Amino acid sequence: MRVLHLPYGIGMSTMAKALRTKGIDAQSWSLRTHHYAYMADERIHFDQYKPEEEEEKREAYLQKALKEFDVFHFHFGESFFPDRRDLDTIKKANKKMIVHHRGSEVRMLKKAQSYNNPYVRVKKSWPEEKVKSNLEFLSHYFDQAIVNDYELYYYVEPYYKSIHVVPHTMDLSKYTPAYPKNHERPLVVHAPSRRDTKGTQYVLPVLEKLKDEGVAFDYELVEGKSHEEALDIYKKATVIVDQLQLGAYGHLSMEAMALGKPVICYIRDDLVKKYPKDMPIVSADPKNFETVLRSFLKNSDQYQAIGRAGRSYAEHYHSFDSVANKLITIYNKL
Repeated sequence: MRVLHLPYGIGMSTMAKALRTKGIDAQSWSLRTHHYAYMADERIHFDQYKPEEEEEKREAYLQKALKEFDVFHFHFGESFFPDRRDLDTIKKANKKMIVHHRGSEVRMLKKAQSYNNPYVRVKKSWPEEKVKSNLEFLSHYFDQAIVNDYELYYYVEPYYKSIHVVPHTMDLSKYTPAYPKNHERPLVVHAPSRRDTKGTQYVLPVLEKLKDEGVAFDYELVEGKSHEEALDIYKKATVIVDQLQLGAYGHLSMEAMALGKPVICYIRDDLVKKYPKDMPIVSADPKNFETVLRSFLKNSDQYQAIGRAGRSYAEHYHSFDSVANKLITIYNKL
């Protein structure tokens, strides 16, 4: 089995690496400039070519891929060409194909709010009509789809015959746990990829309020850092605050747990039962974040236990072994 992951992102790169640990010939190709492009096996970046060259390059790499791969795994619903004309070509070549939705390209504000989540935000570049039109288009080419969690599942459910929930994966060997010490002076870290969707506007006022009251802790906002710089800060943290608005955890929470750090992140009430029972994330939304953080800081004898539970959870559910096995099962049934 020869599998190609594309067109960009950290997720495709780690999944390809996970599959290789199982003996699968898997590659990740980054087709455009992206923050995590350095992680891909091949960096092509059509957006850096002159317009007259770009079309020719896209076609050349499509033909190369058709010769070299049996399974095409498209992340974010994007492909070789902006208009995705290549999907028809790949389908007619009898290649196995699956689409992998990862967030903003499927998230719909009204639907999210219908699940009693008044805090959710969506990217302005993805209005609801655009999301629906995109999903309808993709459903003509894909019978099956993958999502990271059940928060995304319900957005795409009407569009595909079969939907698989496959968690994010990561190379845990690169994350040495740095468990917080009980009763240490806490360092609270918040690292938003986008302030407006992660709830930073709720996090910072609470941190400032507690500082003004004399609560003993420090905090650091992580923005504009390289991945390596950010990881160095995470390693020093006592607790990492992820998002407070979306209702599900993502890559930051996963990295934090891998490092043995307690995590505060909003998990939507109706989704809690969809996660494994041993998920150690401390849930908080904009309304109760202050109460949750106060309680966490006071219970300093639990810091390390929560951190260790997080590392164990990451090893069990986000390891290369766990996720690769799920992907292989899916590919075999395409």
